[in-house]
Amino acid sequence: MKKIITFSLLLACATLFSQKKSYQTKFAKESITIDGKINETAWQTVPIATNFVMFDPDNGKPIAENKRTEVRVLYDNDGIYIAATMFDNEPKKIMKEITLRDDIGTADFFGVFINGFNDQQQDFRFFVTASNVQNDSQASDSNGEDSSWDAIWASKAVITDFGWVVEMKIPYAALRFSSDAKQTWGINFFREIRRDRQKYSWNFIDAKIQSSTQQAGILTGIENIKTPTRLFLLPYASFYTSASKFQKTKGTLKGGMDIKYGINDAFTLDAILVPDFGQTKFDDQILNLGPFEQQFNENRPFFTEGTDLFSKGRLFYSRRIGGSPTVEIDGTLQADEEVVETPKAVNLINATKISGRTKNGLGVGFLNAVSENTFATIKNTITGEFRKEIVEPLANFNILVLDQRFRKNSSVSFINTNVTRNGSYRDANVSAIIFDLNTKANTYNLAGDFKYSHISENGTKSGISSQLNFAETSGKYRYGFGADVMTKKFDPNDLGINFETNYYSTYENASYRILNPTKTFNSFNVSLNVYNQFQLQTGKPQNSNINLNINSKTVKNHYVGFGINGNPVKTYDYYEPRVDGRFMLFPERISSYLYISTNYNNKFAFDINPSVGFVNEKNRDFMGLAVGPRYRFSDKLLVSYNIDYSRRRNNRGWVDNYDTDNNANTPNDIVFANRTLSTLSNTLSAKYAVNSNMNFNLSVRQYWSYAENNKYLALQKDGKFEELNNYARNKNSSFNSWNMDLSYNYWFAPGSVISVLYRNSSANFERDINKDFAANVTNILNNSKLNHVFSISVRYFIDYNQAKHWL
Repeated sequence: MKKIITFSLLLACATLFSQKKSYQTKFAKESITIDGKINETAWQTVPIATNFVMFDPDNGKPIAENKRTEVRVLYDNDGIYIAATMFDNEPKKIMKEITLRDDIGTADFFGVFINGFNDQQQDFRFFVTASNVQNDSQASDSNGEDSSWDAIWASKAVITDFGWVVEMKIPYAALRFSSDAKQTWGINFFREIRRDRQKYSWNFIDAKIQSSTQQAGILTGIENIKTPTRLFLLPYASFYTSASKFQKTKGTLKGGMDIKYGINDAFTLDAILVPDFGQTKFDDQILNLGPFEQQFNENRPFFTEGTDLFSKGRLFYSRRIGGSPTVEIDGTLQADEEVVETPKAVNLINATKISGRTKNGLGVGFLNAVSENTFATIKNTITGEFRKEIVEPLANFNILVLDQRFRKNSSVSFINTNVTRNGSYRDANVSAIIFDLNTKANTYNLAGDFKYSHISENGTKSGISSQLNFAETSGKYRYGFGADVMTKKFDPNDLGINFETNYYSTYENASYRILNPTKTFNSFNVSLNVYNQFQLQTGKPQNSNINLNINSKTVKNHYVGFGINGNPVKTYDYYEPRVDGRFMLFPERISSYLYISTNYNNKFAFDINPSVGFVNEKNRDFMGLAVGPRYRFSDKLLVSYNIDYSRRRNNRGWVDNYDTDNNANTPNDIVFANRTLSTLSNTLSAKYAVNSNMNFNLSVRQYWSYAENNKYLALQKDGKFEELNNYARNKNSSFNSWNMDLSYNYWFAPGSVISVLYRNSSANFERDINKDFAANVTNILNNSKLNHVFSISVRYFIDYNQAKHWL
């Protein structure tokens, strides 16, 4: 009898979870004040959404009665209103760290997911923490949550003696929906109880299925609303003053405006007139001795916000726009000339983008940017005369994306990127077709692409790249396999970034995970990955890697990870020699790492990440250690520190192309070195939040890396090395950098902010190595290149729907 009852309960739960919940809202005839009190009578006229179910870690477990959540929804002609009551039997334990916008931090939070077209393709997600910090994002199954997207909406969270309450108003201008008289939206509500690390949703989200946008409930009752004019203006004014040891203080005043305009229900136009990126985060520069450029994160809001469509196919690297000049001018210099000034970056004239998705699932993204003519200053050392030489011509960058989704979980995309430079300079065009197909139950995936590049520069060159992979994407046990190929002349680097080329590869993976907690783990995942890459013409192995990774979260919410990587065969490196057709042999190697991150709920927590590796050569190895303690003094003050040290013994790398026999065709003109490569970086971060609208932030980074050459080697044609005794150049490298940002931000009105920033920074590269750490830090701080910048920026958000009443 007991077995029959248990089976019946399980069947009832399964039936309940498989059905979409539905909520019917009503029109609010009275004004709703966003104060966290929920005392307007209109709130009593609508039903209560409750009976939340755990999403993580114990997927499917109903929420406890003493922690129940009750949600109500209203609407009027301006927007939709959400009132949520989060009961808690221990309200004093509610976590409520105050953080920056879009940073949940260590705090309880409530969220609402809205899909105005109810097409299960894309959610607009709005979160409020118990400390009233806002977080919003666009979310899709293919790209996850994009928190760079920001909307203007209102919220108020209040801690009570029975838990906490939040009220939200989301204007229609922040959403996308059809113009139908009767609206049917997809909706879900989400809550995290931070101290327990437990996440709950109103409509059950099955963790076995790799899709959350398709597991929302239904919102009905919204009728006869008009889509508002979505026109937002963000004028700004900025003042910068800078100085260095040998440069007089100078000030600069800038002004401009960002524009957001809703072309229709689906598409939005974003434009920046007279761009100002002076207060973006500094780049973490490193000593880069490899054959490929360093890739930097994008910190400019225009190029991070709402760019999920443009990331399709990985053909768009936004740092190309307004990046370093691309034209080499060394060949234009006369014997008595020298370059005295070269701009580090190219200025933008303007940039625009159009993006959105129709109710039929067609996503369209178009981005265009124009950069100005950029010149270097050249001096004649004899006459003292100066002249200008172009290092980057007037250039137009654009990218077009068409992404058609169908069957709610699959898509086919077309992408085109184009860079056109004025005059007889390099032009580039890349096109791609991409498909991502999933079974109806989201259990299997077939994905692939075909890419074609065409470059015009002193003739033309064209290349292709293609990949195909298959994977099982649900359940405890998952697997995948695939292959790709890239021809030698494939080159997307004018508007994208790509390193390796001229190869074909195969890859396989298998994994196991738990879907519900055990006595030891809240989550546990183990994966095995195999990757093999071969040079396209010769078939020689360029890479052969097997790695095993374990990632877990304990019942006390500590993260523990472990991995071991093996390269069991010798490989041929065609990139490090920097000469077409030449290669170096890389011996077998093995490495391992451990990662521990203690529960950030604790006031004191730390991350530790030791790693070690060995190469199949005498005294050639690697070790690294990163340690990051953090301490939360209060809900307002958090300080974190990270120290990262690594050392490579007998690291082997390219240092020079050198004609040792006065014959450029001899095999020993490519010089390598066995070197000791040591790196030490220290990073200090601190934030103090006065309240959810006002905060101070400090970020300091000191970085030092040096490569000391112990023995010079000549690369032979067979990829092996011979000791080189007649090479006398100093090719040691030492790079020091320092960055400090101290900022103050005050959000004085919705979408409007005053930002004050003090920054000092310096970088220095030398061939002589000083191993005295204190001396290096002192030198970089006293360096003539140390630059001080103080800036004030004011941005004001203007909503046309409100501004029209001013007149």
